[in-house]
Amino acid sequence: MIETIYYGFLIGIGATLAMDAWAVIQNRVWRTPMPNWAMPGRWFAHLFKGKFFHEDIGQTAQVSGELVLGWLFHYGVGVLYGIVFLLLVGPEWLTEPDFLSAWVFAIATIMAGWFILQPGMGLGWAGSKTPAPWKSRGLGLVAHTAFGTGIWASGLLIG
Repeated sequence: MIETIYYGFLIGIGATLAMDAWAVIQNRVWRTPMPNWAMPGRWFAHLFKGKFFHEDIGQTAQVSGELVLGWLFHYGVGVLYGIVFLLLVGPEWLTEPDFLSAWVFAIATIMAGWFILQPGMGLGWAGSKTPAPWKSRGLGLVAHTAFGTGIWASGLLIG
């Protein structure tokens, strides 16, 4: 069990790094804005103050260190997903990592963003209150595909 958690931790880090690398590529090639992890950091900090839903997280009181907290939250969730993935598929997945299971899991993880984080930050269900909801959803699915690719690649490197 400890070994599974350890390898899941590594998979989560690798997958999150892949997602971040994809964000950099999108920014450089298509000029899409980089994620602002300060806002999820602010949202996460306000959870401890009893506030889950915000009308507009950008208008909510700033929190000291929210950018660092946002990055820690981002990588913490990635690690959690890596561990959950390996617990679901079993450590034997590492002997022959397949892309499909990694990708399906990664696509499923977008549900937390769409139905917890985004409404909590005031962006609506699945980004419905963003200026271009379908573009936001599409970019999210592509980012989570990069996350799934990172799960798979990490499995190949570990295995």
